[in-house]
Amino acid sequence: VFGALLYRDERIRYILVGGWNTLFGYSLMVILYELLSQNLHLIVMAFISNFIAISMSFATYKIFVFKTKGAWLTEWLRAFIVYGFAAIFSIFVLWLFVDVFFINIYVSQALSTVMAMLSSYFGHKKITFKKHE
Repeated sequence: VFGALLYRDERIRYILVGGWNTLFGYSLMVILYELLSQNLHLIVMAFISNFIAISMSFATYKIFVFKTKGAWLTEWLRAFIVYGFAAIFSIFVLWLFVDVFFINIYVSQALSTVMAMLSSYFGHKKITFKKHE
């Protein structure tokens, strides 16, 4: 029953794949911070992390959630548009929390990740992976 529901319901697939993507993006930023914070500014690390995480998210959503065929480059570029606005805001929030309010990176990254995650589903559905009739 769950397998059939998982196959049919895009929203459930989105939540499961989104969970993985969230864990990946969160972990990537924290690891970069732990390894490179002495040599790179937080904002540079956040841009690197976002670029990699957006590419990972795009591939997993394309393959496992929205299941669109072809148009890899076009959809990948659209994914950056969808995530771009959320990423810029979440990078600003991350900087604000860490450098201004001195909230640790783990809590700050979690909060900024949640902000990006909440805004992305409809953007991907309506823009990135829009199915043309």
